[in-house]
Amino acid sequence: MKTYAIIQARMASTRLPGKILLDIAPGTTVLECMLSRVAACTEIDTTIVATTTSEKDLVLIDFLEKHKLPYFVGDENDVLDRYYQTALAFGAKSGDVIVRMTSDCPLIDPSVADTTIRFFKDGDFEYASNNLEPYTYADGMDTEVFSFDALERAWKESTIPAHREHVTFYMWKNPELFRIGQYVNPKEGQVAYRLTLDYQEDLDVLSDVYQHLYPQNPLFTMEDILGYLNAHPEVKALNTDVERNASWK
Repeated sequence: MKTYAIIQARMASTRLPGKILLDIAPGTTVLECMLSRVAACTEIDTTIVATTTSEKDLVLIDFLEKHKLPYFVGDENDVLDRYYQTALAFGAKSGDVIVRMTSDCPLIDPSVADTTIRFFKDGDFEYASNNLEPYTYADGMDTEVFSFDALERAWKESTIPAHREHVTFYMWKNPELFRIGQYVNPKEGQVAYRLTLDYQEDLDVLSDVYQHLYPQNPLFTMEDILGYLNAHPEVKALNTDVERNASWK
């Protein structure tokens, strides 16, 4: 059994164009930051960036090739197909595990991702996540884990456009078809923090956190992040009015 992390990424963002190649700190892009943190996950064997055939993503492809990062180019709107084709292209097969992450979560804690992946592997699940409602983790710690077989079944069976665009909708919206697991954060009080990137205000928060914590500890934890924000409520307040998952709700 092999575990593949597939990180979907594209440059077309109406709210903050080209956000993943913006600097989170001088000389470090949002995407580089995330990939360095995912690389610290012990439960992941291979990490792939799944981008699109859009002309807007040519600059992203150039970036990935320059940095010698594994990537796959697939359909811009049918993200479910992009995931399936990415998995196939890198050798995934029945029995393997797929981890879905999005490139707008640059401060994801490797230990949080590893814990969710182990929860999936230790349980009798076809899909497991730490970001199903009711939410218990900060927005930006999202990790979804599913079997290659579940991915293939969703790819074959789902027809609704929203299910093709959002990859895992068909799985967790059909619990009668898939064995679903939800990993609940054992620590309370962490859900009110926003650590994902959609708006300039989000980038302001993420950059402030990163530039203050990284010099002391490149792999700072979620607890470190929340501790910093609690000590600097004026930073936390910059993006607290943004609704979670508003784009697909």
